[in-house]
Amino acid sequence: MAQPPVVIKFFAPVADATINALMQVIDQQMGRGVRQFKLLISSPGGSVFHGLSAYNYLRGIPVEITTHNFGSVDSIGVVLFCGGQRRLSVPQARFMLHGASARFRNEQLEEKQVEERLMGLRIDMENIAKIVAANTGKSEADVVQAMHDRLTLNPQEARAWGLVHDIQGELFPAGSQVISIQYQQNKPGAQQRPVVRQEQ
Repeated sequence: MAQPPVVIKFFAPVADATINALMQVIDQQMGRGVRQFKLLISSPGGSVFHGLSAYNYLRGIPVEITTHNFGSVDSIGVVLFCGGQRRLSVPQARFMLHGASARFRNEQLEEKQVEERLMGLRIDMENIAKIVAANTGKSEADVVQAMHDRLTLNPQEARAWGLVHDIQGELFPAGSQVISIQYQQNKPGAQQRPVVRQEQ
């Protein structure tokens, strides 16, 4: 008899600590023989580097993954969402695409360094557009334009766009194993840390 999917609730930004926690949880569960996962996502986005890495990881491992938007999936969170072979959304949710950005924080950059940053942003845009296009049937040019337009979609629009396969309010059946990944609220200025907790 096949094992039921393990449910992972990812209620966090896409960052070094949270994506490492996600991959560790999946690795541990695969070590126990789990081959089906349901990844619930509500994320404001975050690091392009970690979002692309997470997508390639989810698509490269020998398991079935369903992703389910249970709130907002924004920015690079859309790429994480595309890591599911099957993609769902609750009826009251949103998706938002926008371009890549870089922070400078009073850095003094030479012309060559500015060119390097700009080239990096263009490559990030290309990679994001390739992933979203491959999973929606849109052209890369259409996805890039959507990113420039800061496209925001409700679940019905996301389904018409090819990003969502189905709209479902139920997240998981009673008795499911649920593992939660979220950021712990620390004192101002303190480093945020992910909290990984077995909920059921």
